[in-house]
Amino acid sequence: MAKRALVLGGGGVAGIAWTTGVLAALADGGVDVTTADRIVGTSAGAAVGAQITSGVPLPELLARQTDPALQTPELPSGVDMDELWAAFQTIYESTPDPAEQRRRLGELALGASTVSEARRRAVIEARLPEHRWPERDLMIVAVDARTGEPRLFTPGSGVELVDAVAASCAVPGVWPCVRIDGVPYTDGGVRSITNADLATGFERVLVLAPMPDLGEPSWAGLGGAVEVIEPDEASLAAFGADPLAPEVRTPSAQAGYAQGRAATDRVAALWA
Repeated sequence: MAKRALVLGGGGVAGIAWTTGVLAALADGGVDVTTADRIVGTSAGAAVGAQITSGVPLPELLARQTDPALQTPELPSGVDMDELWAAFQTIYESTPDPAEQRRRLGELALGASTVSEARRRAVIEARLPEHRWPERDLMIVAVDARTGEPRLFTPGSGVELVDAVAASCAVPGVWPCVRIDGVPYTDGGVRSITNADLATGFERVLVLAPMPDLGEPSWAGLGGAVEVIEPDEASLAAFGADPLAPEVRTPSAQAGYAQGRAATDRVAALWA
């Protein structure tokens, strides 16, 4: 049985920055969790998973979040976040069936007016310092927008890394679905914001969850030792009202770094 899994959840550009800050701080404290036997990435976590397995050192990845001169281009969402969350909540309350919830969120994604897929893909390309899959157990989650069925992209899936990450980051109602072999995919967070259940069977699991799972946390049924880091008050304040806004990256990364330093001892005990 593999020993350690790192689960990276969704949370917009704020989530990418915050998660990077946490990981960099842990490494600076002597706990490099990017060496995990499996990395599960969802939405923002998919981007971070691809970044931390790219060969680029964590200090450089952190600088790409904190230093405006090094930040890659991002698009403003152009969406009222309160209205978007309300639309999501309406769908979740309309049926108790998770499969039907996913299908209805897929309908929302397919019907949304968004920027072009090519323009959005350019953003993802710029986010990733390496466009080839790493020789690692990296699992990226997306959802078929037509059927609501989850899809797990891995190095052996025959799908380009940029496309896999773009699909996982395709927030319904905000960004365009990503077509892969003719199939439109939407955000992996439609299945679960963290998808921590994909780390089932691992002895030690660290979950970084910029946003909470809806309903029962996906890590609830995991065996073994589990640690979960979620944003504290300072981090939530850094995220602001719109975690997709490009300008939240610097404060979110700094807040994540502070949380990572505070969590180093308990993560070290987990990872030992």
